[in-house]
Amino acid sequence: MKTAVVNAPFMDGKFSRTSRSPAINKSGTLYWPFWLAHGTGALEKAGHEVLFLDCPAEGITEHDMLQMLLEFNPKLTVIDTSTPSIYSDIRIASMISSSLPDCFILLVGTHVSALPHKCLRLAPRVNAVAIGEYDDTLVDVAEKLDGGGDLSKVPGLCLNLRGELVDTETREMIEDLDSLPFLADVYRKHLKPENYFFAAARFPNVMTITSRGCPYKCSFCVWPQVMHREKYRVRSAEHVAKEFLLFHEYFPRVQEIVIEDDTFSIDSKRVEEISEVLIRDRNRVPWTANVRANLSLEAMRKMKAAGCRLIIVGYESGSQNILNAVSKGTTVSQNMEFAERAKKARLLVHGCFMAGNPGETAYTLEETFQMSLKLAPDTAQFFPIMAYPGTRLYKQYSREGRLRTRNFDRWVTEDGLHNCVVDLPGLSSETLVEWCNEARKRFYLRPEYLLYKIVQTVRHPFTEGRRTMRAFRTFRKHLFKKNKTVHTEDSGK
Repeated sequence: MKTAVVNAPFMDGKFSRTSRSPAINKSGTLYWPFWLAHGTGALEKAGHEVLFLDCPAEGITEHDMLQMLLEFNPKLTVIDTSTPSIYSDIRIASMISSSLPDCFILLVGTHVSALPHKCLRLAPRVNAVAIGEYDDTLVDVAEKLDGGGDLSKVPGLCLNLRGELVDTETREMIEDLDSLPFLADVYRKHLKPENYFFAAARFPNVMTITSRGCPYKCSFCVWPQVMHREKYRVRSAEHVAKEFLLFHEYFPRVQEIVIEDDTFSIDSKRVEEISEVLIRDRNRVPWTANVRANLSLEAMRKMKAAGCRLIIVGYESGSQNILNAVSKGTTVSQNMEFAERAKKARLLVHGCFMAGNPGETAYTLEETFQMSLKLAPDTAQFFPIMAYPGTRLYKQYSREGRLRTRNFDRWVTEDGLHNCVVDLPGLSSETLVEWCNEARKRFYLRPEYLLYKIVQTVRHPFTEGRRTMRAFRTFRKHLFKKNKTVHTEDSGK
């Protein structure tokens, strides 16, 4: 059966829905649509013909997207969503439904999974929402539509039955992740590496997932809570290593593989096992991974030997009270020790810092900045808090009246950049965004940091130097420019 899988255009820019905080990023980063790719692979494995359109990556306009869909004439169209783009996503889904009245329109993603009824009430022409992980849901829906079956028997759906919203039973999580098609195969057929960019990695790069879910309870993290119900599952080391080989075979120009797991290093022993298999297979492609501050030195050294170049860690805050308030499960001292271990293992670090978590004050923000200087990561990200529907943080801030608006298009600025909508006692959303802007300048424009980057570029001109210059060309216009925060009150949209 013909099925279209669509990452729709939004704001005429490189809008990154797959990012944990969807937006047009200051660094020019555009994530690979790996969740949609998994769904596409599942449909193709089941024998369905799929048109996979990543409009932001390809620069496909709404008009061109619609023409391509009309020509393909799918019986099922799957449309990705995110919080800041949701009203546009619903409008585009409705437009497709009007143009293809016999096509079943299915919305997927974090926002509709968190608020399925609210979204369907805004979209009377949309047929259903897939809640949470949707690989098997897409296949089941396609088979029911193809064979005339009863969609109410498909788990994981919220159905719009002529205005009546019906939730089907909860879908079980996929346990055997090795049963999923390789993202490498889907990418080779449908996507182009040069269309994607990840500022922390060498260009061009690819993204993959080696696990789903996370057992930790960070209150702000949307993907584990909304899509995976915090149920942690993993691919085997052999399966991961096989995909590394496929990436190298299919995309010989790719300079790096980015492991975009929520937390690659939940189990240091598993990290060591994957690294050992990569070493055995003589992996030739450098890689980067998201890790946690409890990663052991032994695991770091094996990662380095296996080709790992950089690790990304969520330090979040320099205040232990803040870390406790968001259930991070790490300590400030752990963060410091982690940085020392990474230095011993000769791994670069990209450090992530947040502003606006519960209990934040001007004092704790300065604690965070001072910690960033002591940690001295290769690069740093200072990020205003983004509270997404379905997370414990969103529920907490809603309960406390901290959210300035529930108009979700205000989650980004008019330029598509991240826009904080959280007001804390003594810290307005504008103050939080401005602190991040100033922290970024204070970190990157230090003489010590500039000298470090010059030396790094001279020593490694064709690798680290090229990566730094490419990211800086996009990032520099934001380094000296203030964000345009949106001043708005809740209009009950």
